[in-house]
Amino acid sequence: MDALNALIGGFSAALQPTILLYGFLGCLLGTLVGVLPGIGPALTIALLLPLTFKVPAAAMFVMFAGVYYGAMYGGSTTSILINTPGESATVVTALEGYRMARAGRAGAALATAAIGSFVAGTIGTIALTFIAPVVVEAALKFGPAEYFSLMLLSLVAVSAVLGSSVLRGLVALSLGLLLGLVGVDIQSGQPRFTFGTSELLDGIEFTAAAVGLFAVGEALFLAWQGRTGTDEALQVGGRVAMTRDDWRRSWKPWLRGAAFGFPIGAMPAGGAELPTLLSYYTERKLSRHPEEFGQGAIEGVAGPEAANNASAAGVLMPLLTLGIPTSATAAVILSAFESYGIQPGPMLFTQQSGLVWTLIASLYIGNVILLLLNLPLVRLWVRLLSIPAPMLYAGIVVIATVGVYGASNSLFDVGLLFVFGALGYALRRFDFPVAPLVVGLILGPMMEQSMRQALTISQGEWSTFVVRPLSGSLLAIALLLLVAPKLWALRHGIRAT
Repeated sequence: MDALNALIGGFSAALQPTILLYGFLGCLLGTLVGVLPGIGPALTIALLLPLTFKVPAAAMFVMFAGVYYGAMYGGSTTSILINTPGESATVVTALEGYRMARAGRAGAALATAAIGSFVAGTIGTIALTFIAPVVVEAALKFGPAEYFSLMLLSLVAVSAVLGSSVLRGLVALSLGLLLGLVGVDIQSGQPRFTFGTSELLDGIEFTAAAVGLFAVGEALFLAWQGRTGTDEALQVGGRVAMTRDDWRRSWKPWLRGAAFGFPIGAMPAGGAELPTLLSYYTERKLSRHPEEFGQGAIEGVAGPEAANNASAAGVLMPLLTLGIPTSATAAVILSAFESYGIQPGPMLFTQQSGLVWTLIASLYIGNVILLLLNLPLVRLWVRLLSIPAPMLYAGIVVIATVGVYGASNSLFDVGLLFVFGALGYALRRFDFPVAPLVVGLILGPMMEQSMRQALTISQGEWSTFVVRPLSGSLLAIALLLLVAPKLWALRHGIRAT
C-alpha cells in the first residue's frame, strides 16, 4: 500500500503541465533518435546534460526517461524498414521485421512492435514500482564493505560484458578509475593528478566528460565510418494495424518477452541484447509456424521488441535503488544525478521520494504517449532517414559545444569536452567500450570512500571484505564473471579441436 500511495503522489506531480510537457518532449526526441541509425539514448541524454544547470531535477529526469523509453520504441522502425537497427537491442527485430516489410506487411510488423513495446514497457514499470521498494529495504542493511563489493561487481560486470573482450573492458575501466582519482583527496585534503590546474581541484567535470565521450566521440566515429545517410526505406503500404490472426500470434510473445526483459535488464550489465536473443529463440521453439522464421514470422518481432522495452525498466531499478549503472545510458543518467548533487541509492527513496515517484509515474504516462506517437506518425519518422549524415554529425558537435560552454561559461570545460571527444573516438575506433570508462569515472570515488570506511571500521583488516557473507558472495560473483568467459573459450577451443 505504501508503494501505491507514493505512486499516486507521483502521478499528481507527473500530470502537472510543465512536467507533462518535458515528458512529451523526451518521448518525441527519444523516438526521433531511436529511428536514426547510430544515434542512441546515451548520446542524446549526454547532449542534454548541460540543461541540468537550468532545469529542475524532476522535469529533467522525466525528460531523460522519455528519451530512454522513446529510443527503445523508435529503434524498431529502421530495423523493419531498412534492415538497419537504430539500436543494438533491435538487431534481432531486423531478422523477421525486414522480411515482413519486404513481403508487404510492414504495417503489421510496426504495429506489433509498438503495441508490444507498450505492453511490455507497462509490465516492466509495474515490476519496478513494487520490486524497487523491496530492494531498497534490503540495501539499507548494507555496510561499507557490502557497498564496495557491490560496486566492484558492477564495474567488473560492465567491463566483462559490454566490451568485445574482458581485457579491453578492463583497460577502459582502469582508465576511468584513474581519471576518477583527479581532484582533492577527501580524507587527506591533498590534490591528486591536478598538475597545478585549479579547475581540476573538484575533479573532472562529469558533464563535459560524458558529453565528450558519448556525443562528440560518437559523432566523430560515425563520421569516420562514412555513412552517407542515403538508406532507402521500404514503403509502409496500407494501415499500420494488425489482423485478428496477428493479435492471436503476438500476445503470448509480448508477455514472454516482458518476462525475459525486466529481470535480465536489472542484472549488472544485463542490458537488452541478451533478453531479445532469448526471446527470439524461445518464440522460434514454441511457434506453431516454425517454417515462417527466416521468412517473416510476426512472433520474431513481437517477442524481442517486448523484451527490449521491458529491459529498459529493469535497467532503472539498480540505478535508482543501489546507485549502480548497468548500461551506458544508465551511466549517463547517473552523471546527471551527480550534476544535481543527488546520490542514487537506498537513501534516494527517503531523501528524494517525490523525485523518484514522479519519475516512475512518468514512465506509465510515457508509455501511453509513445504508443500514440509511434502508430500514427510512422511515415514521418521514416522521412527522418533522408537527413544527410554529415549535417547530423556536425549538428551533434555544435550542440555539444554550445551546451557545455553555456552551462559553465568555461573554455577549460570546452577543451575538456574535445579531449574526451578525441578519447571517445579512439576507444570506439580501436574497439574499446566507452561505458566502463564512464562507470569507473563515476563509481571510482564512491568505491574508494566505501573501501576506506570499511577498513577504518575493521581497523585495517582487508579480510573484512571476504569474511562478511554478503560482501564475500558479491566478490565471488565478480571473480566468476572475470574467469568464466576465459574458461568457456578454452573449453570451446578444446571441443573445436
